[in-house]
Amino acid sequence: MGVSDKLSRISRRDLFRVAGTYGMSSTLLAAGAFGGAMSLGNLAKAAESTYERRFAKEPKHTLKFGASGFNARNLLIERAGALEFARDLEARTQGEIRVEFIGDNQICGQLSCVEKAQQGIIDIYAASTQNSAGGAPYLNVLDYAYMFPSRAAQYHFLYSPESQRILRDPFEKRHGLKFLFSHCELRGIQLGLGWEDRPTVTKVEELFGTKNRVTGTQLGRIAMQALNLNPVPVAWEETLDGLKQGLIDGAETWASAVAYANMSPVVSQSVDLKFFCGTEHTAMSASIFDGMDGELQDAIMESAYWTQAHIQAANEVALIRTVGHSDPMFPDTIFAQNNVRNAFLADDQIKIAEEMCSPEFQPQLWEEWRERINGWAGGIDTYQEIYDIAREIPKDMLPENVEPRRWWQS
Repeated sequence: MGVSDKLSRISRRDLFRVAGTYGMSSTLLAAGAFGGAMSLGNLAKAAESTYERRFAKEPKHTLKFGASGFNARNLLIERAGALEFARDLEARTQGEIRVEFIGDNQICGQLSCVEKAQQGIIDIYAASTQNSAGGAPYLNVLDYAYMFPSRAAQYHFLYSPESQRILRDPFEKRHGLKFLFSHCELRGIQLGLGWEDRPTVTKVEELFGTKNRVTGTQLGRIAMQALNLNPVPVAWEETLDGLKQGLIDGAETWASAVAYANMSPVVSQSVDLKFFCGTEHTAMSASIFDGMDGELQDAIMESAYWTQAHIQAANEVALIRTVGHSDPMFPDTIFAQNNVRNAFLADDQIKIAEEMCSPEFQPQLWEEWRERINGWAGGIDTYQEIYDIAREIPKDMLPENVEPRRWWQS
């Protein structure tokens, strides 16, 4: 079975029928744990047993999890770990914590989930840090251009106890949110169908002058302007239409985001510019966390750690076997089926881009934001410290070989 995922035989109507009986969370948790293709009958059976297990006792805490546009289908493409975390936390706490998973943009979207969590409408959320940076500006700390040389470096930083001091503590103090875990990719330019008949991009200069969608990240715009990529703010939910209608040449995002959001039919080339973070993170309300007893707090952290390690392995496999982000490309992947070409740029081209836009080579572009973020972090040099941690491992280390660590334990 290629990328026709586990739920391929289940229509949306059937999914809602089962959910009408057992609840959407039990149905999605059951579907996410299922192996192989699924029929309506065995989805209903799995949802029933999941429901009975989850509702065997009254929970101490019920947490509302707003997972932007995610569902059991697309979480098999971009392995952001949301359902795995919910399932593991319920099992680990033996039902003391129950998680109500609300995806498909039903309660919040990429730009609004962070604000809904800050307002107390939801307790946990999943969205990209870049989209969430509009409502929680400290998340810009991850978005300095070329601070991370690889996905391995991103994982290494998230596992580092130093991430507590540089990322997590200031984020919690400033925005009242606890950063739990994240998927890791690096952003490139996803070119629309206007580039279908053009040769595969091999040089950075071929992108100069194109008009591209940018997320909520303020730092991402600095990099794009320096690279002459004309950033245009377009909501994630509207990006597909923008590419389809040719209103923009491309979008800055990462490979598995194109695949999970069903953007592949309107993307012709995925240019792996790797110029800043693509991090689909999950965070929760710090006040909700602080209101729990120590045992349940420990369980949340252990589930977050387990999920982080799961994402690290699962997303690396999914990038190659499900998305098609590799050279050569597997024939049954989403990119292969939609004729999306990977444009993996040579090191010398990445170096050109880095010298054009990174704080290391163009410090003046970043001064204002760097000073602001450093002030929020208590005066440390956030860019330099993360830059140094990201280079503690070999540049060519495979992401799946990064050692998982419990970041809150030094």
